[in-house]
Amino acid sequence: MSKAIQIFDNGGPEVMQFVDVDVPVPAAGEITVRHESIGLNFIDVYYRTGLYKQALPAGLGMEAAGVVEAVGEGVTHVAVGDRVAYACLPPGAYAERRTMPAEYVLKLPASIEFDTAAAMMLQGLTVQYLFRQTFVLQGGDTILFHAAAGGVGLIACQWARALGVTMIGTVGSDEKAALARKYGCTHTINYKTENIVERVKEITDGKGVPVVYDSVGKDTFYDSLDCLAPLGMMVSFGNASGPVPPFSLSELASRGSLFVTRPTLFSYARTRERLERMAADLFDVLETGKVAPMISARYSLSDVASAHADLESRATTGSILLKP
Repeated sequence: MSKAIQIFDNGGPEVMQFVDVDVPVPAAGEITVRHESIGLNFIDVYYRTGLYKQALPAGLGMEAAGVVEAVGEGVTHVAVGDRVAYACLPPGAYAERRTMPAEYVLKLPASIEFDTAAAMMLQGLTVQYLFRQTFVLQGGDTILFHAAAGGVGLIACQWARALGVTMIGTVGSDEKAALARKYGCTHTINYKTENIVERVKEITDGKGVPVVYDSVGKDTFYDSLDCLAPLGMMVSFGNASGPVPPFSLSELASRGSLFVTRPTLFSYARTRERLERMAADLFDVLETGKVAPMISARYSLSDVASAHADLESRATTGSILLKP
């Protein structure tokens, strides 16, 4: 038996229950991992509330780091005792131990600690595909990135600086603005006191930006479009304020023949080869010190409701971890 978080209904943080679960012996292609550190992400909230559907009862959590305890038939890329990390579907990382498909699990370099890996797998791989695949950034580019002081945002700040990219980041307070600038964001916009579109036009001499990365969703969608230069790309990769409502394609035409994409990590990392290539890029920027997570809080797994409440309040910065 092992302790894990399960939900039997969708709803607020209170629906998460800390229960005993069976951990099956790994079948062919599976492994059992003992978690040392678990990452918390806003996508976990989407599954908890039912915005993203899954059959109930169900687990939560998309990423973790730990040690391999058992290996099923046919698994060759990891062995018992290996240090590993992952970010994958289906949810279920909120657990002390877990049996899962081995194809999503990556062996950790010795220099990368469990907490670093748990704070970086989902968020770091997200920045990798956003910056190196969805819209391939080049030195000298100027971008707009919403929620620049969040877990993904602070990784983006650092990675943008490493690429020589000018990053304009939106934040919700002066304190978060200072933090984002500390981590490499060139310009910050406090959306509570400043007009996002006006400030972006001011910073870019009226040109707008070639790409906007938006994980906020409903509240920022049209501002994001209005910040784009003609032929610019809107990258909508999250819904922290709620899903973007239906809109007419003429909204894109009238603003300069814009592009819109709604990417997910799991589309980009859909094969083992692609996942390993993305992870190699991420591990490289971690090992060279160009990027490091800012871990703002650690909660015990049994106190996950408090962690979710703090995340949803937008009071948090950086990455949040759960400790088994």
